[in-house]
Formats: sequence, C-alpha cells, structure tokens
Amino acid sequence: MDVDAGLDLMGLSYDVEAEIAAYAARLGYGRLWVGSVGDPFQTCALRWAASRSAIADGIGTAVGVVPVGTQTPATLAASAAALTRLTGGRFVLGLGVGTAYEPAYRRTWGIGEGSSLALARAYLVTTRGLLAGDSVTYCGGGICYDSARLAAAPTHTPLYLGAAGPEMTRLGGELADGVYLSWCTPDTVAGARVCITEGANRVRRDPAQITLAASARVCVDDDEDAARRALAAALFRYVTGWNGAPPRAYRASFVRMGYAQEIAEVDRLTERGATQDEIIEAFPERMLRGLGYFGPAAGAADAVRRQVAGADTAVVRVVPARSGEAAVRAILDACQPLLG
Repeated sequence: MDVDAGLDLMGLSYDVEAEIAAYAARLGYGRLWVGSVGDPFQTCALRWAASRSAIADGIGTAVGVVPVGTQTPATLAASAAALTRLTGGRFVLGLGVGTAYEPAYRRTWGIGEGSSLALARAYLVTTRGLLAGDSVTYCGGGICYDSARLAAAPTHTPLYLGAAGPEMTRLGGELADGVYLSWCTPDTVAGARVCITEGANRVRRDPAQITLAASARVCVDDDEDAARRALAAALFRYVTGWNGAPPRAYRASFVRMGYAQEIAEVDRLTERGATQDEIIEAFPERMLRGLGYFGPAAGAADAVRRQVAGADTAVVRVVPARSGEAAVRAILDACQPLLG
C-alpha cells in the first residue's frame, strides 16, 4: 500500500509549508494532498519545489478534490497540464461534486444541471479530452463545448473522482484513473472496491488499473482530550454543513457506515441551540474513533492501517491539535511506520 500525506492549509507561512513538504519527502511519503482551499494548484507547485531539497525529482502532489462549478474543465485542464509538466508527471487532479446536489450551490455557481452524476461525468470526459490535446465536443451535464482544444502539448494527468456514495464510485470505476474516499471505514473501502469493479465492467476496463485512495484523519497529542476535540472539529462541518443545509451526501454516507444514531445525537444538540464548541465537546466518540485516530503517537500507524485496509493508497490527513509546525511533524512521524 502506498502512503501519502494530506496537508490542508493550516495558517502556516509559505516558508514553514515548504519545510514541512521537504520533511514529509525525507520521511518517505509518496505524495502530498491538499484540499480545494485558496489556489490548490499553486500550493502543489510550492510543495513540489520545496521537496526537491530532499528528493531530486520532488515529491508527488495531488488536489483532493476540486468541486465542480468553481472552475471550468478548460481551466482545470490548463492548470493540471502545467503542473504535470512542471513536476515531471507527479501530479494528480481530484474532482468532486461538492454540494452540487443543493439548489443553492447550483444557483451560486450558475450550474444548470441538476444531476451530480451527470456533472461529474461531463467534467471527467471533457477534462480528460482537453488534457489529451483532443478537440472536445460535448453537450450535457452543464457543459457545452464545440471543438474546444487547449493551446498546449498533450499531457497525461491522472484524474481521481471523489466519491461518497456507490453510484459515484461506480462512475469512477467507469471513467476515472482513481477513486478518492474522504471519509471511510474498512467496510466502506471494501464496498468501494466492489463498486469500482462494477463501474469498470460497464465499459470493459480492468478494475485493477483504477487506484482506490482512502483517507484517515489523524490527530496526535499526549493530551487525548485536545486531540479528540481537534478531530471532532474536523468532522463537525461534514455533519452539520457549511453555513447552510446539512450536507446530505456525506450524512447519507455516514449512515451507511453505521453512524445514524451519532448523527441524530448531533442534530438534537443543534436543535437545542448548542454552540459549535459545545457540540464538538460532546461529539459522539464512537464516530470519531471509527472515522479517524486521536491520541498518543504510538497508536496512530496501526489505527490508520486498520481503517484503510484494502485500499491501494492510504492518505494520512493531518489534523493538528495545536498550532505550529511541531504538531504537523508529530503526526507525520507517528505514521511513518506505515511506510515500512
């Protein structure tokens, strides 16, 4: 199993970000992932360049994931092609539908298509064609291109599809180079493998050629309660939403994982007027332990290994309990045994 690190933007300076990238490369992590905050392409370029002080050709990088609607397939392909050329083929572009199933999201970004699956299909097909240097004609899923072509040399950038449900996972098996699971349990990973195979079989692809990447959020601290609160804060918005309706796709995924009772507990706290801090303090521990790791460094690697068992790539999503570089390095150190 390959082992990558997920380093979301954590308010650190560019110089510190660069030092962490080089440190992760020296430890042996295969790729650094970043979420779609700010300009993830520039973040990937910065990290790759910094990692060259540790590894001659630099560490791999990935965006996991860019939600459709915020950029067009043409702009995504242009940025991905530039990073692929810059890094010598060490870049992965992850695409996802975000909350495109919500009418408010579609209104915000001018998306006319109501089907998340149709949107994802349109983005995968057109982005791949543009990257390959093809003349792309496609009308559907909110995209309408007539002989569109990028003024750049063809490149091969692996496209991963972020998936929270079985149909999206099957679509990844049909069209993507990989499927990325942002939250998972061992059963989720096993189920995703089945769906990838089903999707690949639709178009007679070899499912073994499709990478399954699964993330596990890790918070290491000797103060276990501080680590628990940090992990709960990372999970909080995926259950309650981002200043809007609760994210139905993630909540449905958590229910399939067996956490319906825990979601109901959070909803009851919300209905009673509990603050975010109060909900985080009372967040159901069973759900936290099932979806990530918090606590002393000694238990982190084994917990990640169990959680993502069966995946091709483990993405250690770094969740610091405290501000500063030391908390990030502690998590990278704690999960280094996975690299052996």
